[in-house]
Amino acid sequence: MRTTSNPIFKNLPKQQGGGYAGFGSAAAGAGQFAQYGQQQNPYGVQQGYQEAPATRPMTIDDVVTKTGITLGVVTLAAIIAYGATAANHSLAPLFVIVGGLVGFVLVMVATFGRKQDNKAIVLSYAAAEGLFLGALSFMFTNVEFGGVGGGGLIAQAVLGTFGVFFGMLVVYKTGAIRVTPRFTRMLVGAMIGVIVLMLGNLIAAFFTPGGFGLRDGGTIAIIFSLVCIAIAAFSFLLDFDAADQLIRAGAPEKAAWGVALGLTVTLVWLYLEILRLLSYLQND
Repeated sequence: MRTTSNPIFKNLPKQQGGGYAGFGSAAAGAGQFAQYGQQQNPYGVQQGYQEAPATRPMTIDDVVTKTGITLGVVTLAAIIAYGATAANHSLAPLFVIVGGLVGFVLVMVATFGRKQDNKAIVLSYAAAEGLFLGALSFMFTNVEFGGVGGGGLIAQAVLGTFGVFFGMLVVYKTGAIRVTPRFTRMLVGAMIGVIVLMLGNLIAAFFTPGGFGLRDGGTIAIIFSLVCIAIAAFSFLLDFDAADQLIRAGAPEKAAWGVALGLTVTLVWLYLEILRLLSYLQND
């Protein structure tokens, strides 16, 4: 199975022979489900009664439903955070810091703790990220925080985000761009490069105003945001491919929560980069 740039998918445990643990092939997945059905019932179910299946294979409907639920929680929390910060501006930094840190920690727990399919973690991340996005969106559009004073930018960023998402879904389904090992390596390399530049810019900002100029709204910042948007967009192709292979391999239904988490992480990153770019252009 190919790897993906999204760490939510990339760090799923692998087994010998390729593929994710338990999902290496359709036969392997079926064997896993059969094994669950053969486990002894600790509560002593009488013979003659059949236990309900422990799980079922994941379907595209599961992915759509759980991704929709996750994004719904993000949206609701973002609206609440935006309204609260509009009423009390002092809450904005609090929501950004707490929501961002909690969301980051939950993603790390899900990724390295291999709990991507944990519903509670996924929805908790969605709530925390919603607070972060709502407050940060307010700061981007409020002049008191150095924003551009244009609430319409949020609607434009949302439309742009989902426009890119559905556009890349069409690209993936039509096979206009094929997800190959070479494509994956190039995209992962580009992502690592962007992350290194972000960290370098952050460190440099402590010593020089604006750091390397990657986030100061100038020409270099605009180009950098466009690069980030492109990388986030192409990351969807790898995420779609990973989710598609999980479905074909017979992954358990609960694995759809991990897919929802991975797609949400990419959507959040894309939204922030589009909102940032629009704010740069508005300033110009």
